[in-house]
Amino acid sequence: MLKQELKIFFAALMFFSRIPCPKWVDHSPEYLNKATRYFPLIGWIVGALTFAFYFIARQIFNAEISVIIGMISGILITGAFHEDGFADVCDGFGGGWTKPQILEIMKDSRVGAYGVIGVILIILMKFYLLMQIVQTHGFQVFNTSVTLLILFIAAHAISRLAAASIVFTHQYVREDLNSKSKPIAQDFSWKEVVGSSLFGLSPIIVLSFYHYQILYSIITVTVTRYFLARYFQKWIGGYTGDCLGATQQICEVVFYLSAIGIWNFI
Repeated sequence: MLKQELKIFFAALMFFSRIPCPKWVDHSPEYLNKATRYFPLIGWIVGALTFAFYFIARQIFNAEISVIIGMISGILITGAFHEDGFADVCDGFGGGWTKPQILEIMKDSRVGAYGVIGVILIILMKFYLLMQIVQTHGFQVFNTSVTLLILFIAAHAISRLAAASIVFTHQYVREDLNSKSKPIAQDFSWKEVVGSSLFGLSPIIVLSFYHYQILYSIITVTVTRYFLARYFQKWIGGYTGDCLGATQQICEVVFYLSAIGIWNFI
C-alpha cells in the first residue's frame, strides 16, 4: 500500500514538476490517473522551494531581486507548466469564437499576442503582490519568516486544489489521446477528492493560527474557481489541461490579493 502511494506521489511529482525522481518512476496512466490527490502537495514543495530561494537571496540582495529570484525558481521547478497553460488559455479564449477554434488555438505550440500579454501581466502582478507581502512583514523575528513560508506554501497549495477540483466536477473535452493531461482526466475516486482537499487546505488552516482572517481567502479562491469553471463550460463545454494551468495561476494571484486585502482591512 505504501509503495503504491509512493509510486503515485512520484508520478505526480514527475508530471507536475521538473524535480528529479527515482528511475523506476514513469508516466504510467494507472498512477497518473490517481495523481490528482497529490497535486496540492506538489504545491507544498514548489512553495517551500520558492520561499527557500527567496530567503537565501534576501540575505545578500534587496527585496526586489530576491522576489524575482524566488519567482524564477518556481518557474524552473515546474518547467513553466502552469504559465504555459495560462498563455494558451489567453490565446485560445482571446482569439477563438467557437469551441473548435478555441481548442485548435490552445493546441498550437506557438504563443500569440494574447498569451504574451497575459503572461507578462500576471507575472508583474505576482511580483508586486509578493513585494507588498514581504515588505509588510519583513524578517525581523523568526515567527515572521515562518508565517511567510506557510503563506508561500498555502498560495501554491490552494491554487492547485482549485485546479484539481475542476477535474472532479467538469468534463474533459479534448478527444485526442496524445494530450498531456489526458491521463489525469479519465477517472477519480473519493481518495483523490479527500487527498487533494486535505493537502490544499491544510496550509491555510495552519496559517490561520497566526492570522485567523486568512480563512476568508478560501471564499475568494472558491468564487474565482467557480466563475472560471463556468466560463470554460460555457465556451468549450468543460476543461482542458491548459484550463487547469490557467486556473492555478489566477487563483494563486487571487490568494495573494486576498491576503493583502484581509490584512489591510479586516
